[in-house]
Amino acid sequence: SSNEHKLNFKKSKDACLSYIQDALLQKQWKRAAEFLTCYVESLDKDYSREHIGPSEMIWRIGTEILWHHSQSSMKEFNCFMEQMKTLGVKRYLKVCLEHVFHLLCNGQIDEAYQNLSLAESWRFGEQTAIQDKEMKLIQAYRGLLDYYSWAKQKNILFENSEDGFSDLAVEQEMHGYFRKAAVNLKEIIKVPGVWDIFVKCYVDLLEFYGDHNEARQVLNEYAYNSKFPANPNAHVYLYQFLKRQGESKKSLISALKILHDIVPSHELMIDFNTMLQKSKKRKKRRLGLEVIFAALDYAGWKENAKAWSCLARQVKQIVISEKHLDWIKQEWNSRKDWWPAFHFSRYLAKRNWQENKSLSYGKALVAGILLGKGCKYFKYVSHQGCKAQLKRFRMLKKFVNRHNPVYLRISG
Repeated sequence: SSNEHKLNFKKSKDACLSYIQDALLQKQWKRAAEFLTCYVESLDKDYSREHIGPSEMIWRIGTEILWHHSQSSMKEFNCFMEQMKTLGVKRYLKVCLEHVFHLLCNGQIDEAYQNLSLAESWRFGEQTAIQDKEMKLIQAYRGLLDYYSWAKQKNILFENSEDGFSDLAVEQEMHGYFRKAAVNLKEIIKVPGVWDIFVKCYVDLLEFYGDHNEARQVLNEYAYNSKFPANPNAHVYLYQFLKRQGESKKSLISALKILHDIVPSHELMIDFNTMLQKSKKRKKRRLGLEVIFAALDYAGWKENAKAWSCLARQVKQIVISEKHLDWIKQEWNSRKDWWPAFHFSRYLAKRNWQENKSLSYGKALVAGILLGKGCKYFKYVSHQGCKAQLKRFRMLKKFVNRHNPVYLRISG
């Protein structure tokens, strides 16, 4: 019967998709390609009305197979993508974008640009308005490639100027790429989203032509507009711009304070701590201690010699002055249950000593103050340092022994 035929067809189709999935998971690209061929040949138009139609299945699975298949060529991939563009107008621009990414990954810049230009001129009734976001992405990536061409011409111009030549044609071409890139890049960053590479390129263009006010406005909007998702990079770009412009320490600290709140383990926390420590304000120096303690809570910082040096220096200053020991105590209270095993084991002392003497010195000083002269890490490193007749380690041992009562007050 007709119903029985449809039921059997659906079972066969589902089984075929299951085999394809299994082959993909096991990276058996040839086997996956064979099953996909069977799937395509057996499709019935009745099932194209499903939520995710067969055409999308073929596009996504086929792209994955061709990307990894050892015998696939760029020519085959291009042919496949052109066929996929004709399967459904709803996915036309998405397929175009994926095709462009593949071309870029294979270094075919000109072909990618041509595909973007063709996609930008695409029109299909109401679908054009529905796919407005995809069209903006198409335009944005075209702007990105215009920026790439601008950068190439800029380098050629600089090389010529160093040799004492001036090339008006190259300069005019460079300005032409600038205008095209600026228009499209400016448009995409108006849309709330994460546009890191587009923002960086647009700001680079603006800075080159001396439009620093516009660059500042773009970066402020990207970092502080509540319509945009929280993005650590937005604050990094703003900080780097302010630093290039020679802005005040207050402005730089303000930018890094927000970055610290979002990502306390960011590599710029070293810069942040350094600036805070140089401040005359007690509140900022207190924040500096909090920043460096927070960074060292993360595994990626465990062997960061600069970070331990920063913490050791500040802890040493506080201990010598005997002021603000409560700052250390407050930070240590929430960490004393897990930092000893995380940072100050004998195993780590041995490894740190073998790999990086500067790291082991900073950690040993902090360990000795926080855990006292009986700390395994401090005892091992100070012993090895004295044994090697290294003056700074002998001084380290004397310093910790002399200030051991501080440990009692902190652990109190």
